[in-house]
Amino acid sequence: MVSKKVAVLHTTPVTVEPLKKLAEEKIPGCKVVNFVDDSILPQLIETDGNISLVQDRLVQYAKYAEQIGADVILNACSSVGEVVAKARQNITIPIIRIDEAMAEEAIKRGKKIGVVATLATTLNPTMRLLQEKATEFNKKVEFESELAEEAYQCLITGDQNSHDAALSVVLSNIAKKVDVVVLAQASMARVVSTLPIEQQEMFLASPQLGMERVQQTLEGIAE
Repeated sequence: MVSKKVAVLHTTPVTVEPLKKLAEEKIPGCKVVNFVDDSILPQLIETDGNISLVQDRLVQYAKYAEQIGADVILNACSSVGEVVAKARQNITIPIIRIDEAMAEEAIKRGKKIGVVATLATTLNPTMRLLQEKATEFNKKVEFESELAEEAYQCLITGDQNSHDAALSVVLSNIAKKVDVVVLAQASMARVVSTLPIEQQEMFLASPQLGMERVQQTLEGIAE
């Protein structure tokens, strides 16, 4: 297969290396180009998640990605996943929400779905996406959501260990109440491996499922 190019739009540098490694595993030989704008999340937090204020910037990054010859774009931030619909109107190449495949899998798996985020700006759009997918699949589901704000406060001070510890408590507790748990942020995925083995299969994280969707999309593009 001719080498393909994937552009990834990030709102934090935290997701750059994990997604690069996933791309190497799932799409060997694929070139990955990263666009990182770490001003977006703070702006969303300050404006109560108003994505209209950052939408034009993200659409412009998608246009840049197309200009440099990307075959597919992966939007790596769930907080701004809803911008993808607008971006699709402005570019001709596929752009994928990292959390869309995860949301579809969650709706297929359970009738009672837990959703955990450390940021309200991510929790709300994730809930909307899940509700859209439930409607699309004509399935009645219940949601149980948790906002692990303490974990995020630890993360922004650079205390990764405390972030993981606080988040693991929230994840373990919600797992006892639901059929499946959705992790609303890609950065949360690594914490699952610290949980009891019998709980780990209950959790869905967006990075692997999102990259598999990129892989499937690339395979569908004619050489």
